[in-house]
Amino acid sequence: MSDLPLSRFKVLDLTAHRAGPTAVRQLADWGADVIKIERPTKGGVDSMGGKLHGPDYQNLHRNKRSLTLDLKSDEGRGIFMELAKDADVVVENYRSDVKTRLGVDYAAVSAINPRIVYGSISGFGQTGPDATRPGVDQIAQGMGGLMSITGLPGQGPVRVGIAIADLTSGMFLAQAIMMALLQREQTGKGQWVHTSLLESMIFMLDFQAARWTMKSDVAGQAGNDHPTSVPTGVFATSDGYINIAASGGRTWEQCCKAIGKPEMIEDARFVTPALRSENRTALSSEIGDVIKTNTKAYWIEKMTEAGVPTGPINAINETFAEPQVEHLGIATPTTHKDLGTFDIVGQPINMTAAPQPGALKPAPDPGQHTQEILETLGYDADAIAALRERGLI
Repeated sequence: MSDLPLSRFKVLDLTAHRAGPTAVRQLADWGADVIKIERPTKGGVDSMGGKLHGPDYQNLHRNKRSLTLDLKSDEGRGIFMELAKDADVVVENYRSDVKTRLGVDYAAVSAINPRIVYGSISGFGQTGPDATRPGVDQIAQGMGGLMSITGLPGQGPVRVGIAIADLTSGMFLAQAIMMALLQREQTGKGQWVHTSLLESMIFMLDFQAARWTMKSDVAGQAGNDHPTSVPTGVFATSDGYINIAASGGRTWEQCCKAIGKPEMIEDARFVTPALRSENRTALSSEIGDVIKTNTKAYWIEKMTEAGVPTGPINAINETFAEPQVEHLGIATPTTHKDLGTFDIVGQPINMTAAPQPGALKPAPDPGQHTQEILETLGYDADAIAALRERGLI
């Protein structure tokens, strides 16, 4: 038995793409016994065409066991239901109507296991006029408003550089699953928990959304400038770019002193936050004229000594070379039978009563654990061979 906090839970993973696997990864990394169920396929790809030995697949699907199973067949669905009888969690991110057509929806599973926590992610929600539409990350970024506030003013809509709708909906679903497991300890019953890319994206608008719901204020693009905290933005140094965030009263004053321009504190254009916001362009220009006279390292040290939040704008390789990042150990090793030892991205969560997941297990090949899983259900070698011959596993 693992000493990780979720080791007592069994999870059946019906997910693909990114949002669902992100949710399951949170459960798998923290110890849950995850069985990844996918349709039988051939070649070096998963059921959705992802490269099995590629960075994305390895990062998303680590710490799982894999069972290939044809859920469209009665016998395959029967095997799934046998596994579901003593499972704790099922996770899926089909289009909202698919699970019902397959006969593996919450109503069907909870009928044989009332304790099941059933987690779903869809593009737009489980009900409503768009429920059955296909939805992917970029569609949600656009429909959810994020692309309208990303990028430089007047630039036109810009996609965020990560799959933020997928990732956030996956994290929210993982949170919902764990809340449902906690509630099950009180009620003895499971439940269906679900979110969508669209709901998650709107939630992530946060104060930009609240500006509309409370004040009917439609936020626009602010580029690299923070939309309300001034001065906060990107400044060019003599050898690259840095971020400076100096919007608070004392922080603003310390910034002025650090750049050798204390007179700006009393400048009539900048004496209040409202005036600094109104005169943002002039303020950024005055700060920028000084910042460009020296290096990134110089200004990061100077501003940090003054208590002004400042940091480099790194390429990804530079991020992983940061001494603080190396200290945190978020690049976590795994060893694959074909790929050898390599690093994948570990967990950002730290718990004093549970160890950080150490060496992560690599993502399994499809069907890698089919035999051992079916043996736990009582299938012998001949029965398993017969299923394989018929293409059901």
